[in-house]
Amino acid sequence: MIWLQIPKWYDNQIQKSHNCISNPKITQLHDKYPSNYIFLKIKNKKIKKSTRTMGKLTFFIPLFTLFLSHFVASSLAKRQGDVLGKFYKAKQKKDLAIDKSYFKAALENVELDKVILPQEGLKEKDWIEKLPGQPTVKFQQYGGYVTVNESAGRALYYYFSEAENSKSLPLLLWLNGGIFKILLILSAGPGCSSIAYGAMEELGPFRVNSDGKTLHRNHYAWNLAANVLFLESPAGVGFSYSNTSSDLKTSGDRRTANDNVVFLLNWLERFPEYKNRDFYISGESYAGHYVPQLAHAILHHNNLANKTLINLKGIIIGNAVINEWTDFLGNYEYFASHALISDETYLDIHKYCYSDNTYNKPKCYSALEVADNNTYNLDIYNIYFPLCHNGNLTKYPKISSPLEFDPCSDKYVHAYMNRRDVQNALHANVTNIQYDWEACRDPLSNNWTDSAATVIPLLKESLAKGVRVWIFSGDTDGRVPVTSTKRSIQAMNLTVDKPWRSWLYEGEVGGYVETYEGGLTFATVRGAGHEVPSYQPARALSLISHFLFGTLPPGDF
Repeated sequence: MIWLQIPKWYDNQIQKSHNCISNPKITQLHDKYPSNYIFLKIKNKKIKKSTRTMGKLTFFIPLFTLFLSHFVASSLAKRQGDVLGKFYKAKQKKDLAIDKSYFKAALENVELDKVILPQEGLKEKDWIEKLPGQPTVKFQQYGGYVTVNESAGRALYYYFSEAENSKSLPLLLWLNGGIFKILLILSAGPGCSSIAYGAMEELGPFRVNSDGKTLHRNHYAWNLAANVLFLESPAGVGFSYSNTSSDLKTSGDRRTANDNVVFLLNWLERFPEYKNRDFYISGESYAGHYVPQLAHAILHHNNLANKTLINLKGIIIGNAVINEWTDFLGNYEYFASHALISDETYLDIHKYCYSDNTYNKPKCYSALEVADNNTYNLDIYNIYFPLCHNGNLTKYPKISSPLEFDPCSDKYVHAYMNRRDVQNALHANVTNIQYDWEACRDPLSNNWTDSAATVIPLLKESLAKGVRVWIFSGDTDGRVPVTSTKRSIQAMNLTVDKPWRSWLYEGEVGGYVETYEGGLTFATVRGAGHEVPSYQPARALSLISHFLFGTLPPGDF
């Protein structure tokens, strides 16, 4: 049995569809939750283990909470594509202490002698000879921990896949944010693993087979274009940890950026051959915050040190949380423009949910219920993609095309990462946690302390400092859709330099691209969902290669 908190007005509809039983004895939880919330008990044990299929259950809750909320996670949190709602709502409630102010680096200065710890011999210890079930490869891989706060016992886990010709290629950091399912309400914010998604389902060198024991090569891995570093951040995500339990209650954007800077400074000591290498930061989803915030912190500390501590050259973010209000507005606009909801429903939502002058809660919720019913049976992270109907592991690996993404991949990754031999090979879980490793975890989201309403000033700062800035968007993602991204870019008030055109990959339209004065490039990836490299690996590799080279992908001019 699992207790879930949901809006009270939605009780009847949930009970009809999801085998729930109201608990009349628990209608309020003192003053912690508003009185219009009730608690339901879920009978179906399969719900707890669900990933993609859980979207059905989640989408039935008004998607108004999707962008007006912004994170509270529970044991149901499993899927990166599910965290874009409850945190926004929390940020808008005046009684919650979430700092939405302009982001600034957490530390005024980095005292290098205090934050950089001895790293001698640790690179060799981090070397991964071979992962269980791994095919033979010619590149090197490493995994291990970097302490970012010695007194707190806070350490971040990384996985590093070098390129075969590692000496000639740049260093690329990948960060996952998180979108996961929370208390039957969609939410977006931090909390998901870059190993689970970035490394094992998107752009890493391997994909997990359906047996949950073996791996196959990703022929479109990004270590064909760069040396790729995957970081699980902040502490509490994936294998990253803190020995100070209160850290999980005081995390926020600022601490995350600061810890990531300290991680990089120490990691570069461990891998000194990369100190002067061109460095790029990439990520998706809530990493729309992490990436520009880390860039800001790096620029800040480089300036204070009066030298290049980290050789930052560019940042790139995909289907990213950028600007609270335009992210919100673009969501239902996408539903309407892709015939997922009717024009009437969209107009009702726009009128009764968006406008202060005509806001009407009952009518808003009624329109949202219609929209939720319309999108109930979709994988909202890729509206044209099939759901996972059978996530059971198979005795023998299923053979699939390199361009095909298995909708049940989350299940295989979960099984693989919870194998003790895998964790030993990765040099992970050194604290021997007593619970299952999960792709997304909840404690951070409940207590996140700061999340800026917008990162647009940081994107502009990077551009002004000569940092290459690209934004990309998979055009079949309904969670942080292309319409939201376009609205956020419009809010930057930039002048178009090279107008909208298609870009090509192997004679096919790979997407569309537009550039702006000041250096911003925006590109779409045709046929890709929220996790672009999962759904369109070849096009994603082409795009990241052009970003790293500083060239636009070819196409009609």
